[in-house]
Amino acid sequence: MNSSQTTNNDLSRQLRQLGLQATARELDDLIARATKQKWSPLQLIEAIAKSESADRASRNLERRLKQARLGRFKPIADFDWDWPQKIDRELVERALKLRLIEEQRNLILMGANGLGKTCIAKNIAYAAITAGKSVIFRTASELISDLKGESSLQRKRKLRLYSRVDLLCIDEVGYLAYDAGAADLLYEVIARPYEEGAMVLTTNRAFKEWNEVFPQATPQA
Repeated sequence: MNSSQTTNNDLSRQLRQLGLQATARELDDLIARATKQKWSPLQLIEAIAKSESADRASRNLERRLKQARLGRFKPIADFDWDWPQKIDRELVERALKLRLIEEQRNLILMGANGLGKTCIAKNIAYAAITAGKSVIFRTASELISDLKGESSLQRKRKLRLYSRVDLLCIDEVGYLAYDAGAADLLYEVIARPYEEGAMVLTTNRAFKEWNEVFPQATPQA
């Protein structure tokens, strides 16, 4: 290894310590391009800033996608709007433009199984993620399992997390029978006052049947 490579390796380590991950990875190429194109100091700094901004945006997107846990889904461009017999397309398209987050509103997608409720919810969630919003997507059963085995302190921390994301999506509410404890946990998440966020729920149960989903819940005024 020659002295130039040693110097570059040392510089890469220093750049990583400073959080300049993209510059550290691309250092040799960056130096080569700057030399070949005879960049001015300002051009070099601009190239570093552009690279770091793009890298940070990519890592933030990856982090938000990981937190959301969307899984695989069909893009809304492939959604068959003629399949559900009744659907408010205008309302859904406003949600896809994230109006519900701007207005801190909730959206309930209600209907029989197989009509595309989950697909719509995941596309709204993905639109929010790509717009830089924090999102959590869970089925009702996943959410209950996540909370049920925790201590009181850990449960409170997770409830705070659910209440502080920009968009919380709860899929398949009422699809399974819940015991009283599970129903109370789910109701606590849904009824919890939101500080800043919005919520999307999907369910196959009509509102008149929600007392069966939350048998011990006290209706909110």
